[in-house]
Amino acid sequence: MGLTVLTAFTWACQNADYSPKPRGYHRIIFPQKAYQSADTDGCPFVFDIPAYSRLEDDISRNARPCWKNLDFPEFNARLHLSYFRISPTASFDQLTEDARTFVFKHTTKATAIDQTHVSYPAQKVYGIEYSIKGNTASNFQFYLSDSTTNYLRGALYFNEKPNLDSIQPVLEFLKEDIRHLIHTFRWR
Repeated sequence: MGLTVLTAFTWACQNADYSPKPRGYHRIIFPQKAYQSADTDGCPFVFDIPAYSRLEDDISRNARPCWKNLDFPEFNARLHLSYFRISPTASFDQLTEDARTFVFKHTTKATAIDQTHVSYPAQKVYGIEYSIKGNTASNFQFYLSDSTTNYLRGALYFNEKPNLDSIQPVLEFLKEDIRHLIHTFRWR
């Protein structure tokens, strides 16, 4: 019996055709793209959101009026939206520098940070999109402003450990939605 086990073990270890299975990821089924106007009553802005998302007031301890969270429950992701009224204590230059600082805090993990200017002069909407590549906590951020009175900053976070390989398809899908939000954004 001992010789049989030893022979079977030796034969199994010599099988040259064996290779371990690669790590797999869950199959992701994306919903159809469909948009609806967001309920932003009492806030000086309006935009479209995906039908498969939920816009809620930010109820965190430090939240201010018109701070919103756009949740994507299917994808375990959240877009944090922070509104500021431009004033002497919160100047346009200070707010844009804060946004830039938040983005560039990711440089230790980022492989690249791409910036795209946003400009819709007819709607008085100007800003910058930041696409942050790599295993960072937030891979997409932006700010929008009319440059004189209103300012909105957005940051997308996944409620997962950063692993760009696994979130990349979802990230690209949600970037389209956020860019649609930016394109439909209007100040009231």
